[in-house]
Amino acid sequence: MEDEDPRSETVDEALQKKHHDMLERFSARHQARKSDSASSSSSSSTFESTSSFLSQFADSKRSIESRIAELRLASSSSEDSSKIRSDLAEISSSIDDLEKLVAANSYFLPSYEVRSSLRSASDLKQSLDALSAAVLPKKKFSFKSKPSSSSATKIQKRDLAPPPTNVVVRDSPGFRNKRGETLAKSFRSSSSSSSMGEFTLSDLDSCRVHLTGIVNALFIHRLRNCSVYTGPVLGSILIDDVEDCVLVVASHQIRIHRAKKSDFYLRVRSRPIIEDSSGVRFGPYCLGYGGIEEDLKTAGLEEETESWANVDDFLWLRAVHSPNWSLLPQEERLSSVSISGEGDS
Repeated sequence: MEDEDPRSETVDEALQKKHHDMLERFSARHQARKSDSASSSSSSSTFESTSSFLSQFADSKRSIESRIAELRLASSSSEDSSKIRSDLAEISSSIDDLEKLVAANSYFLPSYEVRSSLRSASDLKQSLDALSAAVLPKKKFSFKSKPSSSSATKIQKRDLAPPPTNVVVRDSPGFRNKRGETLAKSFRSSSSSSSMGEFTLSDLDSCRVHLTGIVNALFIHRLRNCSVYTGPVLGSILIDDVEDCVLVVASHQIRIHRAKKSDFYLRVRSRPIIEDSSGVRFGPYCLGYGGIEEDLKTAGLEEETESWANVDDFLWLRAVHSPNWSLLPQEERLSSVSISGEGDS
């Protein structure tokens, strides 16, 4: 784990930032855009929008590359570290704007264009980090200046979310270290708030999990041969290291890391993301329990957008379909799953 490619971590973090921005600023307008595009010629509209985006992205990328090159030359003859810091901050802000541009247009872009664009933004960040290390005063890297070095690290990572494998093992309520059990939890109650904060499923083997009601975030970590059925999640679901599992889940954002030979039945607002996964299949959300329609409406997930079928394999950069995921054949899909709305509370 510690030897994981830092480029992958940077793209990991950039992608989480992209989806958070997208959820906050564009989910309310998603349906309106979808309906607008349906009223015109879908292929030509998307082509024009994609071409316009690629042109704007390329212009911005060239501008940032030029500014990095100019600063590299200017810094060799300049002793003004405050001016250098200011220039570095401005370029960093421009790279952030470039990532936001990708986020703002990701609802219509082909998935490989999203991945390629974010990879380019990541490369620009790495170039800027390398330049920063080369041109800033060397005292920042001496042993006597450890606080300064720590501060530099904070500057580099201040806007980046932690990787999913660090998030899912956090100390939140949940089911952990169980084998061969049926585990049920209801978040529905008579109180005015029928949702809770975070919930974790970790280190489960051959278990069946029923979660009803609404939770703000769900973390799933190290599951083997499990079936997981959950009501809606208001924020995100992060899934790491699952194998031979069936998961029926609903959320605004779903990220799947290191999954093998597992089936996912999803209702999701943004494209599901897979990384380092293989043999995973996708189908539509098919869960039922008493009160689920109300829960889905409260969570803003009452409408089926079919985003479950538009999966991004984030480490697959080719234009052809990723071999790591597929849609479940109609004849192999679960038609519906009903669970009890009761559980320990």
